[in-house]
Amino acid sequence: MNNLLARFFSYIEFDTQADESQSGCPSTAGQLSLARHLATELSSLGLQQIELDANGYLTALLPSNVTTEVPAIGFIAHMDTAPDFSGHKVQAQLVEAYQGGDIALGNSQEVLSPGDFPSLRSYLGQDLITTDATTLLGADDKAGICEIITAMAHLLAHPEIPHGDIYLGFTPDEEIGRGADLFPLDRFKARWAYTVDGGELGELEYENFNAATAIIRVQGNNVHPGTAKDIMVNSQTLAAQFHASMPAAETPECTEGYQGFYHLIGMQGSVEESTLTYIIRDFDSDGFARRQQFLLDQVATWNARPGPPRFSIAIKESYRNMRDQVLPHRHIIDIAEQAMREAGVIPKIKPIRGGTDGSRLSFMGLPCPNLFTGGHNFHGKHEYIPVPSMEKAVATLIAIARLTVTHSSPR
Repeated sequence: MNNLLARFFSYIEFDTQADESQSGCPSTAGQLSLARHLATELSSLGLQQIELDANGYLTALLPSNVTTEVPAIGFIAHMDTAPDFSGHKVQAQLVEAYQGGDIALGNSQEVLSPGDFPSLRSYLGQDLITTDATTLLGADDKAGICEIITAMAHLLAHPEIPHGDIYLGFTPDEEIGRGADLFPLDRFKARWAYTVDGGELGELEYENFNAATAIIRVQGNNVHPGTAKDIMVNSQTLAAQFHASMPAAETPECTEGYQGFYHLIGMQGSVEESTLTYIIRDFDSDGFARRQQFLLDQVATWNARPGPPRFSIAIKESYRNMRDQVLPHRHIIDIAEQAMREAGVIPKIKPIRGGTDGSRLSFMGLPCPNLFTGGHNFHGKHEYIPVPSMEKAVATLIAIARLTVTHSSPR
């Protein structure tokens, strides 16, 4: 696993936080800076067909080293970090041979505690990389980039390991839902691919939420509060009452597994006008449609009250469950499972309670399950990743490359 940690620590130095308020692609300059750095590194390693376009999509090819016809595969990771928490001047720390208990995060008063995060107990004796609590870590998804490139470096250094053509794709703005918007399929000639963008050791995912965003606007009527009786309509009060009428048990903090939810992610307003922004998530297509209709019905019910209608709603779908696009190609899941086992990893097949570039790419004709990176607590100051999990991810990618040569696949 030569240079694995050095790569990771160098990548997280780049501030690649995505910015949804910007319309350009990539949405922030730091993503393009990291892409240029990666392009130089890939060139120095000896990869071919390296291309970085103006939109920040970087692709490359590790050519086949076998004479037989082998399906071309791909590995994909995203360069941006989430807008939820700062990614500026990340100061990561390496905790060697974790012995249990709380981990002090830098010089802050924050700790990473097994009491709050029980997953820590699974990594006793292992080296961990954490934040210093002033930023997120960026393992989502710079760990994925690091693991892919380290695997390719290993294959280049060991030509005795057979593999077919392997395409690499590093994308911008995945965290704001745009990662697949301009993906260059014309130069990414894989038959299928794997996003390396999952969480804990062993995760293998080929199901994800159906996703939409609903923006509800509430119109009030503002007058001087001294003469407001029977005239003022405070849109903020109406917005609060609307949210209070939503199903309290159908929120992220109350759901798990295959359960969907409504999630209020933004609430802005004044007396005159307010906005509620919800994300809608459900694995089942019928359930997804019912959730959208429920919000439409809620708005209609509020508008049916005496007085002029004060609520409007706009719903925009973001992505769909990739399950039906991937399952007809079951062999790509079988290869990943076998590769994990050969790397000493127990596969944990589970649905993604979110989305990845792979969900949209699957609908664009590139079946694309998601593999673990090893990270935990993404998008916040308690993010961490065990080093052995990163090493297992590298071993899994190498095994996938080799098994694609030997595994029978449909033509």
